[in-house]
Amino acid sequence: MLLSDYAPAVGFGTSGLRALVSNLTPEAVSAYARAFVRATQSQGIDVTGCVVGWDLRPSSPAIAAAVCAGLEVEGVEPEIAGPCPSPAIGLRAITAGKPGIVVTGSHIPFNRNGVKFFTARGEITKADERAIAACDAVELVIGRDDLASAVSRWTAALAEPSGEAIGAYRTRFSDAFAADCLSGLRIGVYQHSAVGRDFLLSLLGDLGAEVVALGRSDTFVPIDTEAVLPEDEAKAAAWAKEHGLDAIVSTDGDGDRPWVCDERGAFLRGDVLGVLAARRLGAQRVATPVSSNTALEKCGSFAKISRTRIGSPFVIEAMEALAADESVCVVGYEANGGFLTQTAAQVNGFSLSPLPTRDSTLPILLALTAAKESGAPVSALVETLPPRRTSSGSVKGIATIDSFTFVLSMEIDPKGCDVFLSFTGSTQSKVDSTDGLRVTMASGDIVHLRPSGNAPEFRCYVEADTQARADALLADALQAIAARFKMAS
Repeated sequence: MLLSDYAPAVGFGTSGLRALVSNLTPEAVSAYARAFVRATQSQGIDVTGCVVGWDLRPSSPAIAAAVCAGLEVEGVEPEIAGPCPSPAIGLRAITAGKPGIVVTGSHIPFNRNGVKFFTARGEITKADERAIAACDAVELVIGRDDLASAVSRWTAALAEPSGEAIGAYRTRFSDAFAADCLSGLRIGVYQHSAVGRDFLLSLLGDLGAEVVALGRSDTFVPIDTEAVLPEDEAKAAAWAKEHGLDAIVSTDGDGDRPWVCDERGAFLRGDVLGVLAARRLGAQRVATPVSSNTALEKCGSFAKISRTRIGSPFVIEAMEALAADESVCVVGYEANGGFLTQTAAQVNGFSLSPLPTRDSTLPILLALTAAKESGAPVSALVETLPPRRTSSGSVKGIATIDSFTFVLSMEIDPKGCDVFLSFTGSTQSKVDSTDGLRVTMASGDIVHLRPSGNAPEFRCYVEADTQARADALLADALQAIAARFKMAS
């Protein structure tokens, strides 16, 4: 029996393990934690300690206790970071020279959860995932009574976290950005159930901003920065007007994806924020998934661009390749706004150390300081880029195998694809199958169809010259997907 035999109930998605909470049993979780240790040791790396953190989902502490139980059996001492943003765990793993694990399902619904793994060099790659999944599960099973006892002990230990991970993460930004760099700005912080909500509020205040806490929630709110809900956009617009805000910022549940709205409450999509952040850092080379806005190429600011499959491990592999031959500033980002740095980057004369895992705080600060220094509103930053606008969404309740089959049928049948995409009013001019099916129409509109790697839903990304056209295109695409699967059921 291999660890991968737990799949599809528990398996790796686009970034880390994802599963229904009911399938993340102490047996499965502890086995994966042990497999991670063994896979790391198989590379000749000595593992004596591991940083462990979690988000604010109701299921996360129990899963974290099972992680610690598995580590203990392998002779690895857990360093309890407590509820902590994922990038803070990644940074702590790198600086402490030991692996890290964070329990989080990111933006997916609260009845699901996941586990992310970090080595001492950053977030794990797809090769690391394969090495973990190849471990022998039979040898990793802990006796039921022993496991229950260990989980109970570690549940009590979770109540006394170390502050080193979040402290180092805070210092990273307070060292790079001047204490008054945001003075004069009035910024709302949409707190909801984000694990870094108090950290972000405090940091912005320390950098000189007048901060307003908004929308704090005691129940978990699954914020997806790639598919912002209309009601959240409406709340942002109302908050901006009510409080006279220059911007509203937030993150997803585990703090690795930024959520930024301008002074009107209009959302800055992550792949626009990524271009602005990369340009602000003076990056020469950029890696990003194929789904990201083509303003990246059209703006002409970067010497080399690598387009990848969707998922941070693919972005990390591409960044490593971009940084292999010479010393240049190499960064990456995803359409969700998560920003990664493969090499050191200069911020106000300060050398910011590499952090090759998704981060939300850096792009938020780069956007806000750019607006402050330009003397223009945040909305004006977007106008400095070529007029390409994106939108994305999903149709939920579609099994992954069904959406994969549909995408494959469209790829092998161009005429059928044209019929399906007739709502665009144009014909195909280019097809990219890097990840899913990305079709560029003769009109310049883009429709990208892709099964989700995390949940039973069919994702769609679109791009056009105006936001109104992108929004209309997305609505038509989602309607066509829903109709297609309704007819097939």
